[in-house]
Amino acid sequence: MKDSAGSPQSRQHHPGGLARFARPALIASAVVAVVCIALLVIIFFLDAFNATVYSVGGNSIQDDTQEAQDIRGLYAGARAGSIFILVVSLMTAAAAAVLLYRGRNSAEEGDGGEDIDFEDLGR
Repeated sequence: MKDSAGSPQSRQHHPGGLARFARPALIASAVVAVVCIALLVIIFFLDAFNATVYSVGGNSIQDDTQEAQDIRGLYAGARAGSIFILVVSLMTAAAAAVLLYRGRNSAEEGDGGEDIDFEDLGR
């Protein structure tokens, strides 16, 4: 016996609102977070390399000269943007995980609550 589209049982099987976007949002935010972490690691190594090259001439990266300040601030924008996007993606992943956790006992979309026997699969 199938439920009509407006019955409460039918609405339980098909999550609406933000819950249907939770899984894609979780996947996308996890990918963005990994990319941001990789970018931060690359920026760290570039900063270390630039400081090493600058110090070869006997200078210190901690000097108060304009050149040292320029080298220290070379990747500041990329670092700040990457950290901001990382925080936003982690918050999105956390929210999506909460939505998925809340709806973990509901049936999958498109399931309709129908049972399929082995004989039905053989047709």
